[in-house]
Amino acid sequence: MDVRTTFFALLLLSLAAVTTLILAPLLQYVLAAALLAFVLFPAHERLERRIGSRPSALVLTGVAIVAAVIPLLYLSIVTVQTVFTFLNRFDEAAAIETASEWAVELGIDPELVATMRAQLLTEVNGLFDGAVDVALGELVGLLDASVRMGLGMLVLVFLLYYLLADGRTFVGWLAEVSPLENEVRDELFTEVDVVTWAVIKSHVFVAVVEGLLGGLGFYLLGVPNVAFWTIVMVVVSFLPAIGVWLVWGPAVAYLLMTAGPLPAIALLLYGIAVLSVVDNYLRAIFVDRRTGLHPAVVLIGVIGGIYLLGIMGLFLGPVLLAVFKAGLNVFNETALTTDDLHLESSATERPNTDPGTADD
Repeated sequence: MDVRTTFFALLLLSLAAVTTLILAPLLQYVLAAALLAFVLFPAHERLERRIGSRPSALVLTGVAIVAAVIPLLYLSIVTVQTVFTFLNRFDEAAAIETASEWAVELGIDPELVATMRAQLLTEVNGLFDGAVDVALGELVGLLDASVRMGLGMLVLVFLLYYLLADGRTFVGWLAEVSPLENEVRDELFTEVDVVTWAVIKSHVFVAVVEGLLGGLGFYLLGVPNVAFWTIVMVVVSFLPAIGVWLVWGPAVAYLLMTAGPLPAIALLLYGIAVLSVVDNYLRAIFVDRRTGLHPAVVLIGVIGGIYLLGIMGLFLGPVLLAVFKAGLNVFNETALTTDDLHLESSATERPNTDPGTADD
């Protein structure tokens, strides 16, 4: 490698590092736009034949904003509001008093209980004095996060439009700059497409449908904080062998204690007849065991995606693991094919040393 080539390689590495730093704060929005463009592209292909490429991209971007972006924003805001409402309504003194009464009923010495209660009240009052400063600091952080989210959503919307309008050009450029052979590249694209759709249909789609149906049942039967519990049900729908009953099961007990037996029985029947049946029926239709990920891997993708990418990681995590799996499959097949070709080439080029076939 000469000096010019080395310099150019170092320059590309430096620019790649700078590009990574630029994209890092917006990574979840860029990946979300790519996933939405991937899902909407078949509809874009059909619609652009009638109204053109860019009008079609504009229409589908508007559909995505209404169907995906706005609900995500709404659910995020409602989740934050639910947490703050719970904290505001939580009465520390009443909770300590109730715990003290339970302790006395369990046979603990009343004097010891009174001493512990006084200590706890003192600690709570001390924590409350310092909570104001913490709350102000968190408020500033919340405003900063809101601004960042607004800018990220703006990037998501514009990027989604351009990926739909100019997606073929972008994919063609990737094909040109890719160092892979044409056959390997095409196989990689095909594998990524198949596995990604398998994960979206068999895990992401099923989880969203179950969460929304569970939230609808909670809303009709008067369970509070419906939006928050809808998000929770979407998350637990990814759990293998558990699913949304982890949420609606305790909700049945809650309704039994607060609203009476009739709403509790209604939710129980709804969970068994609708949510459980939908889970089994949809998974039986969409799960492709040849290309889908194992449920344990999907669970890791969901939890790890949430840690890394926030609420969007709920959907992006399993998809990214599916793409990684597709790359490994193609690499393994390519490596095996290359090894077989090398073995055949070596066998062909090896000289014939059999004495019986030598010329006299």
